[in-house]
Amino acid sequence: MTAGWTEPARRLPLRWGTYLGRYLAGLIFIIGGLIVLVGSNTYTVPFLLVGTAVHATGWLIFPSPGLRRVWVVGPSLATEWLLLPGPQMLTIMVIPFLAWLIVRERPLRSYPTALLVIGTGLALANTFHSSHDEPIAFAVESAVVIASAWLARALATTKRARVVAAVPA
Repeated sequence: MTAGWTEPARRLPLRWGTYLGRYLAGLIFIIGGLIVLVGSNTYTVPFLLVGTAVHATGWLIFPSPGLRRVWVVGPSLATEWLLLPGPQMLTIMVIPFLAWLIVRERPLRSYPTALLVIGTGLALANTFHSSHDEPIAFAVESAVVIASAWLARALATTKRARVVAAVPA
């Protein structure tokens, strides 16, 4: 880890709230809205609406530059709605993961971690075929998304190795 490295959003002058308060509230809203939304169905329309509103609110209050937060709401919500049919759609969890990398201002060198999310989603889609399997498949994919986010952070905090071309004398 690079000495003295701080999250880019920590350096932002916030108009309201504290960094930690907005970070925790945003994270709880994003995850809570996702759980409510994915756990509902067409017979529980109020839960679909609440999950949608809570999830979007989480992205909007998260401490990050404003446009980054706004840009990710639509794709993230579309992904969550597309998860409703079951575990066959888990590969698209890469979209909210990429939204996380964008909002957290991760450098490009951390983006290959998205391949872990895609690979796990494909493996789970080929293993679990029923909506009844969704809780375990979703839990596994969520654990991979969280681990990938931490790996992306670790990659963001490391110094980039400089390659010096050897010039013949």
